[in-house]
This record gives sequence, structure tokens and C-alpha cells, in this order.
Amino acid sequence: MAVTAQENAEDDLPALAELDSPTWLRHGDVLVGVGFLTVARRLPALVRQALRMAWAASPRDTLATVVLNLLGGVFTAFGLLATTGVLTALFEAGPTPGRVRAALPSLLLVGAAAVVRSAMQSGAGWAQSRLRPQVTLVGETRLYDLTSRVDLVCFDDPAFHDSLERARYRGMAMAGSVVDATIDTITSVVGLVAAAGVLGVLHPVLLPLLLLAVVPDAWAAVRAARMGYVADLRLVPARRRKWIIAELLADKETAAEVRSFTMRGFLMRMHGVVSRAEQDVLLDLARRRTVTRVVGEVLGGAGQGLVYVSLGILLAAGAVPLAVAGTAVLAIRAGQGSLSSFMFATNRLYEEGLYFTDYLDFAAQAEARIPAARTREAPAAFSRITVEDVSFSYPATETPALRGVSAHIDRGEVVALVGENGSGKTTLAKILSGLYAPDGGRVLWDDVDLREVDPETLRSRIAVIAQDHTRWPLTARHNITMGLEKGQDAVDAAARVAGADEVVAELPHGYRTLLDRRFKDGRDLSGGQWQRIAVARGFYRDSPLLICDEPTAALDARAEHALFERIRRHSDGRSVLLITHRLASVRYADRIYVLEHGLVREHGDHRELMALGGLYAELYELQAQAYRSA
Repeated sequence: MAVTAQENAEDDLPALAELDSPTWLRHGDVLVGVGFLTVARRLPALVRQALRMAWAASPRDTLATVVLNLLGGVFTAFGLLATTGVLTALFEAGPTPGRVRAALPSLLLVGAAAVVRSAMQSGAGWAQSRLRPQVTLVGETRLYDLTSRVDLVCFDDPAFHDSLERARYRGMAMAGSVVDATIDTITSVVGLVAAAGVLGVLHPVLLPLLLLAVVPDAWAAVRAARMGYVADLRLVPARRRKWIIAELLADKETAAEVRSFTMRGFLMRMHGVVSRAEQDVLLDLARRRTVTRVVGEVLGGAGQGLVYVSLGILLAAGAVPLAVAGTAVLAIRAGQGSLSSFMFATNRLYEEGLYFTDYLDFAAQAEARIPAARTREAPAAFSRITVEDVSFSYPATETPALRGVSAHIDRGEVVALVGENGSGKTTLAKILSGLYAPDGGRVLWDDVDLREVDPETLRSRIAVIAQDHTRWPLTARHNITMGLEKGQDAVDAAARVAGADEVVAELPHGYRTLLDRRFKDGRDLSGGQWQRIAVARGFYRDSPLLICDEPTAALDARAEHALFERIRRHSDGRSVLLITHRLASVRYADRIYVLEHGLVREHGDHRELMALGGLYAELYELQAQAYRSA
């Protein structure tokens, strides 16, 4: 039997479970199975954490929000109790004008209580709206302060990186929401206590009637919300796949190949399969939520009917006056709204609190990994940098990246590190630049051990030109100066040495041009042009040590040759550490260290290493032969 195109598309689709849940849904499975009692047990700790953060953001607004909500609850209760006086006067025997006059004092109290309560609630709402952006700012500032201060090696630790991703992409965003949910929970509790307190004062038997009236509706509302959450959880993989397919159909980067390979029909079929699966889940959700709401309304109506029957019995038995029964109805209605709000707020607080806890856990972990302060400044210059028996291992890896490496760089020298991928060249360069601290051995600037030196001052003495440089969404000038202002003459000189002046000359606004097309009048550069900007960045710093890590990776042969000539000229009186795979570029280095599997296998100048006939000579001949055969 023939297989249709749609069936083929469905076969090509992997099971939805094959798509990993994103970072922002890390606790989804936990939330699906959690019960309300679990939520209740967790609430006190979450409330404490949220209020502590709110207090750090703004003690005044936090205090105002809590106190004004409490006062609002007090005046709510006062207004309900005053209503009893109004109803009592109106239900008394006698002519209507007289009853109205008798009710006026109590009526004025009810009106005054309503006005004051509204003022309190408005004030609390204003303070709460002020609090959220302040909490968000505190959360963001704390996170980015920590991420910019921890050791760089933390970013090579998978566990730390995962923790950071969870904290950054949802945990931090939950800070303001958790505070809001906490305030909403407190407000709901205050309203519920006010209603319960009024009923308790009016008659002890009335208090259980409150639960009878409000629990069914609250149950239905929370259950319907949970159904929606579970459906959203089930749809996450499908929606992610749908989004990916939509991007393939509508993105500039893929538009040409969609047409070249006639992919439109295939992608549309895949989109249709996923969309229909999503639609089926949503239609089923609509049916089940409707049934739940109907059941809740039926049970709620039955509960309210029992309330009115119970009140009728109490009235018939003379246990409560008619005015008290009327006030009780109003209190029950108020309590119904407060309990529903409480159920929603607590569920929201628990869900968002799980992600907020990820943020708190990361912050504690990061604080423990901030290096101890060091006050000694790095030397302004050096005669020799010495690497003594340095070893280093990356987190969660068994094989050391460096094993007992020793080397030295004298002032004014050009020293090269060469070797195959994974030999340890870049790791050694990062240790020399103070980005990594060695596990063993030491690095000296003359007689100063870098373990005693403030890392910030050390890095200010070193310039780095990296292969994987960052393309900052800033102006051309700021992409060179990197926040260090030494005047336009220094910018022009660095750009001229790097050949970046030719790049800037072609930009519409010169150094003021934004190098990012996402901005108005922004421009993008080619890989080679960006490389020249990165080289100018290193030259501009004008430091005693210049580290060049594959600086010519994006340059053509002519530009590469010119750059190395510039580096040699620029190194007059300064030291250059050059890391490259292109061995023709290191022929004129004063000394070459050949690394293999974290060990220094050979060292010497080009002539000595070629005479040795070892690894360097082998690699050099391989590259030279490729050029000759071409």
C-alpha cells in the first residue's frame, strides 16, 4: 500500500519526549505531581526568602506593602462588623424614615471603613508596584556581580555552568514574581482572617460555613489551573519543535537553502503534524477544564445552598438575629474571594519559588568560588616571566591539560607555543595571563609570584589578541578601547598598526559606527575585518606582554604576513607570546616551545628544532610539503 507524504513526515518526526525540556522548565515534573500539603509545608521558607530579598531592595516599600495590607484587613473586618449595626437598625420595627436615621451612624462607619480600606489597598498596591523593579534590579545586580567575579575556570565546570543557566534564564526572573506572589499570599491570608474573625465574633457556628461555601470553587479553580499547567508541560517539546520549524521557514539564514533544496513542502508537512498534535491536546484540555468548572460550580452551588439552609435554621431557632445572618452572608462572600486568591497565590509561589531557589543556590555556590582578595599590585614591567613546573586540570576531566610545564619569556622576546589541537597551548596562555590559576607549580614576573598579585592589576599589564574574540555590539571605537580611554591619538595609532584604520575608513560614521546590524545605522564586518579590530584592541592596550592566540585565523595570506610583520615591529621593548598552527609564521621567533599532551616536548629556535628532527620538524615539513605540492 502506498505511503502518503504526510505519513512520511510523521515517521520523520522523533517522539516528542526526545526533545529535552528547556532550562526554564527544569522543575516541570516536580510540579505535576505535587499536592497542596507539600506546597503548604514549603510556604514559610519561601515567604522568608522573598521578604528578605524585598527588604534588601527597599525596606520602606516592603514595610509599607505589608503594613498597609494588614491595615486593609483590619478595616475590612471593621466594615463588616459595622454592617451588622446598619442591618440591625433597618430590621427594627417602626417607620422607615426612623429606621434609616437610626442606621446612619453605622452606615457612616461602614462608608468610612470602605474609604480607609480602599486607601490602604491602593497604598499597598503602589508600594508593591514600586517594589518589583527594585527587587529585579537587586537580583540582576547580584547575579552579574557574581558571574563576573568567579574564577574563569568555573565556566569550564559543567555543574557550575548548568547551575548558572538555571539561575540566569528563569531563576533570576522569578525574584520579582516570587515577591509579588508572597505579597498576594499575605493579602489573601489577611482577607481570609478578617472574614473568619468576623464570623467567629458573630457566632462560632458560622465559621465552618465559610469553608463549606468557598472550598468547592477554590478546588475547581486550582484543578483547572493545574490541568492547564500539565498540558503546557506536555506541549513543551512540540512547541519547541514547532518554533524550530517556523524559524527554518521564516529565517533569513535558511531562506536560500529552503528554496534551493525545495524544502518548503517537507517543512510545511512537519509543521502541520506538530500543529495538529498541539491542537488535539488543547481541545482535550478545553473539554476537561469545562467539566471541572461545571463540577466546581455545582458543588459550590450546593455548598452555598447548605449555607443558606443552615442560616435559615439558625434564624428559625433564634440562634442568630436577622442582621447577623445578613452580615454573615457578606463575610462568607468576602472570604470566598480571599480563599480563591490564596489558593492561586500559594500555587504560584510554590512553582516560582522552585526556580527562585535555583537562583539562591547558584548565588551561594558562586560566592564560595570567588577567589580571596589579593592586594599586591602586579609589576609594571618585567625582565623575565618564568613558568616553573606548572600543572593544570579542567573540572570534571581526568586527563591534565598541563603536566609539569616549564618555560620562560624574556623582555622584548617573541616566544611561540606550537603543537597539535589539545596540546595545552591556549591553557598555558590563560595561566600566563592570570585567567587560570595553576593547580601546581608557579608563574613569576621576575621574583613576584602571581598567586600573590591582584588579578585585575595583572590583567591590566597584559594584552590579548584571541582567535575567538568577542564581536561587541558597540561602536568601532569602543571595540578597540574596551572601556580604557587613552585619547584618540592612541586609538588611531593602534588601528594603524593593526590595519584596522582601513576598515574604519569604510564605515559610514567612522569610529562612531555601531558594529551590529540590530541597531539603527549599525554595520557588520567580515571575519577578516573583525580580526583587524581585535588586533587593534590588543595593540591599543600597549602592555609589556602581548599574547596572540591564533591572531591570523580569519586573514588571507597577504594580511597574515603583514600582521606578523607589524607584531614583530610592535614588540620592540615588549614581549610577545604567539600561539599558532601556521609554523611558517614562527620561524623568526626567539624561542619556540612545542607542546604535546600537556608536556613541553621540545624547545629552541626554528633552526635548532629543525636540526633536532623531532615533532616540530615533522609538523613543519608536513605544512611545507602541502604548499610545495600545491
